[in-house]
Amino acid sequence: MPNAPDFDLQAAHRYFSAACFNRAWELIDQPNRTPAENEEMLRLSLASAWHWSQRPDCAPANLSIGTWQTARIYTLLGQVENARRYGQLCLEISRGAEISPFYLGYAYEALARVEALAGDKKKMEQYLNEALRAAAGLTDLEDKEQLIADLETIH
Repeated sequence: MPNAPDFDLQAAHRYFSAACFNRAWELIDQPNRTPAENEEMLRLSLASAWHWSQRPDCAPANLSIGTWQTARIYTLLGQVENARRYGQLCLEISRGAEISPFYLGYAYEALARVEALAGDKKKMEQYLNEALRAAAGLTDLEDKEQLIADLETIH
């Protein structure tokens, strides 16, 4: 194992967890990406999730968000099995009692989106219904509206 770094490792994890997530999000929002940008987007999301997992303040919500973003990216890349895998990981993390139903709704959103890509309309509808059920339990109106608006983009 290498010697301890000569910099603040926890500060580095804090920086890279957020910076990588935000840069991946910029690429998600970019309408036309090159193959190299697609690869960068995926690597950034995975790096962000890893840096979050190294932080002492990492909570299930952080892990849920990271796996959700990776599932979304794999869906954008057309990689059904990887998207499904990360969607399922997101769902497992988001089912805990210590996490808001907002995250559960987004786990189902990720799974509905991948099943739409896979062409499984029945599963897509099941996941959409679960996401809407989670949305119905949200007390924060802004969170509820955001989730519902995102669900309406799934075909």
